[in-house]
Amino acid sequence: MLRIEGVSHSYDDRAVLRDVTLDLAEHRIGVIGANGSGKSTLARTLNGLVVPDEGRVTLGEWDTRRHARHIRRRVGFVFSDAANQIIMPTVAEDVEIGLRSLKLGREEAARRVEDALVRYGLDGHRDHPGHLLSGGQKQLLALASVLVTEPEVLVCDEPTTLLDLRNTRMVHRTLDGLEQQVVLFTHDLDLLGDFDRVLVMDAGRVVFDGVPGDAVPHYTKLMDER
Repeated sequence: MLRIEGVSHSYDDRAVLRDVTLDLAEHRIGVIGANGSGKSTLARTLNGLVVPDEGRVTLGEWDTRRHARHIRRRVGFVFSDAANQIIMPTVAEDVEIGLRSLKLGREEAARRVEDALVRYGLDGHRDHPGHLLSGGQKQLLALASVLVTEPEVLVCDEPTTLLDLRNTRMVHRTLDGLEQQVVLFTHDLDLLGDFDRVLVMDAGRVVFDGVPGDAVPHYTKLMDER
């Protein structure tokens, strides 16, 4: 289980997280909040992309401050702009690169790549440059490149921000079908209806923690009062 204990973080003199403590145990967890509320920084603390100034983030016995590489193998991360994760010349190579650190045998690596390409509808594009894919296909490629490593947890930081409605729904269906725990940071409130838990962030703190039917109205009321 991911655990956040007394986490605070600042950029220069601007506090973006303030004494956040959470146990993230549910299968589907959403995190919502206005721009500047601290969502993206919190997302990045979950797999060690950001190490907090104070407090700690752990997965079981592992701490992001001391065991970042170990945790990143278990906590996958998908960015809002999939182009930031597409780095190899072809789609298949982009899926395969995440497996290199696992030191799998050639046959096992090839099997995993093929399974991921088929599962996410990318097998017809295996030899195509990733940057030529559509927006939705790029986001599926980013997901495939992370999920091929079989992480325990998937953290998604606004993965539908740059997508149209059709591709947003496609990514939503993909996330909904995963066995992994998903922690979704999003502005798209419609994605959260069937989630187990939703956190509302404001000014670097979690100001509400509950089921979607309560959390979303709390957030919209908070925004209406601004």
